Amino acid sequence: MAKVLLLEDDLILQEIIEEYLQESGFEVESFFDGERALEAIGSGSYDMLLLDVNVPTVDGFELLGYLREIKNSTPAIFITSLAGVKSLQKGFDLGANDYLKKPFDLDELIIRIKHHLKATTEDSVVHFGQMELYPKELCLKRDGQRVELKRRELEILLYLINRKNEIISVDELIENVWSSDKVPTYATIRTYIKNLRRAIGDESIENIKGSGYRLNTV
Repeated sequence: MAKVLLLEDDLILQEIIEEYLQESGFEVESFFDGERALEAIGSGSYDMLLLDVNVPTVDGFELLGYLREIKNSTPAIFITSLAGVKSLQKGFDLGANDYLKKPFDLDELIIRIKHHLKATTEDSVVHFGQMELYPKELCLKRDGQRVELKRRELEILLYLINRKNEIISVDELIENVWSSDKVPTYATIRTYIKNLRRAIGDESIENIKGSGYRLNTV
């Protein structure tokens, strides 16, 4: 059962949305103000955030902006009466997955929630060996420890995982990971590989002299 956080200061609307979500099979926790919602997010885990914007203490825009800054990638939908294009743009710039203007159809809300939950679930975790890779969060977990990755390191690692136990030349990496207008040097590639070895273990990526690199089964 997916768990939804609802931030809505109109208590009547909050109750209507909460009941409808529960009837549709979701677990819901509702909040009147942004500060309490933020505290709940910090101490709990949610699959979806439904955020009104104009709420007491911390508004929805501030809340989501802060979450994205700390790399919290929980899908979020703004539900708001702010209908202007500037507000819409701001919502997406802050990292919202969707933006629904009031009044809205509750069935449409359910459809959007299910769509984004499905998109988030697909390929959200990549398992290889004893490790878990979280592409959306730019990190992996190794021996229970979280290891942060740079975007390019992630892209190289994903390419190697998809071709595990194959020898991948540097030129192949450049062709498939970089765009043609930003070609890295071989030294740059070596630096990324060095960083990845530090992240997943030196023995995991083998340097095949004169040929390239191979991600061994780990």
